[in-house]
Amino acid sequence: MANTTDPEKVRAEHRWPAVLGLLVALGLYGTLPSVFFPVLRYTVVGIGLAMLIPLLILNPHHLHKETKWSKRLATGQALLLVAANGVALVQLIVLLTAKGSDDGPGVLLAALQIWVTNIIAFALVFWELDRGGPVSRRHTKRTDLPPADFRFPQDEDHDAIDEVAARSSQKTGWVASFIDYLYFSLSNSMAFSPTDTMPLSARAKALMGLESAGGFILLALVIARAVSLLE
Repeated sequence: MANTTDPEKVRAEHRWPAVLGLLVALGLYGTLPSVFFPVLRYTVVGIGLAMLIPLLILNPHHLHKETKWSKRLATGQALLLVAANGVALVQLIVLLTAKGSDDGPGVLLAALQIWVTNIIAFALVFWELDRGGPVSRRHTKRTDLPPADFRFPQDEDHDAIDEVAARSSQKTGWVASFIDYLYFSLSNSMAFSPTDTMPLSARAKALMGLESAGGFILLALVIARAVSLLE
């Protein structure tokens, strides 16, 4: 039986988990060592915070409303962070492979900052894109939702054993929240492949592949650098 949950009665997603994630990511990115293009870092942090203000005015606590400009602003904010952190990742690769760098611990700490920022940034992108975004997922009937970019376990557990099926999308109207995308992004960055959530669209596969590749390269170079510091 198809889900018949009334979208008007579904509780809107709380904005602040995503805001907190964004602030943590901007903080980590903004406090990278000075070798990581200070002007670019401070500009990105300033733009990210400026873009957040109108979004908070529109939906200060829960995500009830969405306009074309707010959707583009929120998606652009997440993509900006991904792109800026990608530049930092390239710089880090150069530092990790360059000879003569004597600040090993500082570079390794920067690697951790970039890795965590990457996880949050991609989680924000996944959260904004899948099925039209957080407002669409909660306030649009399933029959009217855009095609899904990701398939979660809850989307197909309706025919499992009773206590598992009880949490399925079909029986409860469950929809993914920012925490689900954050966990998914974390697992993708650590396993370098899908775990419990599967990509369905070409853009989802491209984004997951980009995140996995960045995480793999970062981990390989960090391990190599750590070994060299122990010698």
